[in-house]
Amino acid sequence: MSTRLAWIGVGNLGRGMCKNLVAKGNLSQPLILFNRTKQRAEELSGLLPAGKSAVASSITEAVSKSDIIFTCVGDDKALNETIETALQSQVKGKLFVDCSTVHPETTEQLAKAIVEQGAGFVASPVFGAAPIAEAGQLIFVLAGPPAEVEKVKPYTTGVMGRAVIDLSGESQGKASLLKVTGNTFILQMIEALSEGHTLAEKTGLGVDNLHKFVELLFPGPYTAYSERMKGGAYYKKEPLFYVDLARKDAGHALELAESSGCRLRAVEVADEHLAVAQKHTDSKGDIAGIYGAVRMEAGLKYEN
Repeated sequence: MSTRLAWIGVGNLGRGMCKNLVAKGNLSQPLILFNRTKQRAEELSGLLPAGKSAVASSITEAVSKSDIIFTCVGDDKALNETIETALQSQVKGKLFVDCSTVHPETTEQLAKAIVEQGAGFVASPVFGAAPIAEAGQLIFVLAGPPAEVEKVKPYTTGVMGRAVIDLSGESQGKASLLKVTGNTFILQMIEALSEGHTLAEKTGLGVDNLHKFVELLFPGPYTAYSERMKGGAYYKKEPLFYVDLARKDAGHALELAESSGCRLRAVEVADEHLAVAQKHTDSKGDIAGIYGAVRMEAGLKYEN
């Protein structure tokens, strides 16, 4: 019997994941798509090969027609609402796979609710922005019952991603905990680059010279974000990661730190700068807007 898949939440990240799932996932039936703004699901379906996808008019329709349901939404509230609606359908025997970045407690509570309805649940947050998703190079963090994790793996490495961090047998919340903790490294990286670029400009070293150093010593994400700052993409182009979502992740990390009796001082500073970027861009800014905030502290314009 063939496995039917649904995807709920086709934002910037989800679009790339769905494209690769259809292209390389060996799906025997059309991928069912649902998004709160139906037009986005229809636009994505139109970009996929004919007959390889179908748009559902509701969450319950998507769930009822599927065996495995992937979710990828922006925040805890949206995920809670999505799963609450999904569980109004008959879900016994189905498997939910969540790729969202949410608080570990949210993940644990949803896992409990899903299992109580006779369904399975694998937490599957991913590392990588929208361009990484388009390239099929995401890193998946999988947690949950081993047998259920094994059902998800065929759609990860070589399909939507390049690697898996396997937490089989661990509670689903551990995957979210690793994702939130991992995102603090991204925040601190952007903070360090922002301060370095600002210092290079103020001292006359020059951002081009600093960027050459970054390219040679820190290839990969450091170089990509350095280029984004140097070229002004942090305010000229569509955000890779919206500032609102970045602050959500920072807030989760800071709450986890406080509740466990430690401090994340670098994240506190980054979040302060995110708040400035959020105000300056009316919440439409990019996580790299931290650079603009650091520039303003130094008496420069937000835009370089």
